[in-house]
Amino acid sequence: MLLRILHHDHCFDGAASAAYFSRFVETAFYPGSEFRFQGMIHQARQTFPDELFDGDENAIVDFKYSSHPKLTWWFDHHQSAFLTPEDAEHFARDRSGKKLYDPEYKSCTKFISEIARDRFRFTAPELSELVEWADIVDGAQYQDARTAVEMPAPAMKLTLVIESAKESGISRKIIDWMRRMPLAEIVEQSEVEQLFSPLYERHLRSVDMIKERAKQDDGVVTFDLTGYDLEGYNKFIPYYLFPQSSYTVSVLPTKVRTKISVGSNPWSPREITHNLATICERFGGGGHAKVGAISLEPGALEQARNVAAQIAAELKS
Repeated sequence: MLLRILHHDHCFDGAASAAYFSRFVETAFYPGSEFRFQGMIHQARQTFPDELFDGDENAIVDFKYSSHPKLTWWFDHHQSAFLTPEDAEHFARDRSGKKLYDPEYKSCTKFISEIARDRFRFTAPELSELVEWADIVDGAQYQDARTAVEMPAPAMKLTLVIESAKESGISRKIIDWMRRMPLAEIVEQSEVEQLFSPLYERHLRSVDMIKERAKQDDGVVTFDLTGYDLEGYNKFIPYYLFPQSSYTVSVLPTKVRTKISVGSNPWSPREITHNLATICERFGGGGHAKVGAISLEPGALEQARNVAAQIAAELKS
């Protein structure tokens, strides 16, 4: 039995969801199965081609819904989970009991773990640390911005490697290790150690890059990272640099997309009142109430800057 699992790529919760889900279905449904993991990134024109669903069973975790007839399992917790109204209607008609959605959860990993426990009587106490940290990381439940940026815990070091390593193969290895190893042991794996040191140095340089470009106006931090060779950055850096801010809006061009990131400060001195997923949805993006993003075509820099300016103006109001 071959199980293909699509998951949110370059994301700790995406990797943890794939690890927990695979343990769950292997134990409860498909003992001795082979698992193949495929990371997915949000793109301007999101598609799910047939070749993604080449397993005997196919799953998507922590990523958008697909109405593909070969999709067997689906778990997600994002407000913007459906690409089209037709997809939402397709999900609503499903009666398999294997496609589940709840945007109230901070992490998809915890959502999967509680559904597995309550509906299928599956528990994995040895993975409780993984579930706990997925909730902390994806729910931005760090003690403070300094902790989030300086990364003292093994889970946070792994988050940096998962989010920043360009080689997709390491994510698949980390998912496999997450299935059976404590996070501290994963961090000690030589392949992870070799990647972490240069990535952490790059992370520290990105703090300086953002400090150089960012400005704060009426509680909103804005910056444009055009010209830097970055695929992403730690989303808590703006609040580390500007602790009195409430929101951040940034533009980051990469080879595969032009990304606008919109976030809110978990430690904001003012109440967070805007739903960022709803704002991003108006421009073809989505996310959660407190963090969202928009993916435009590669090279759509002026469009991205225009959209970012509109969002920043709305957040200031």
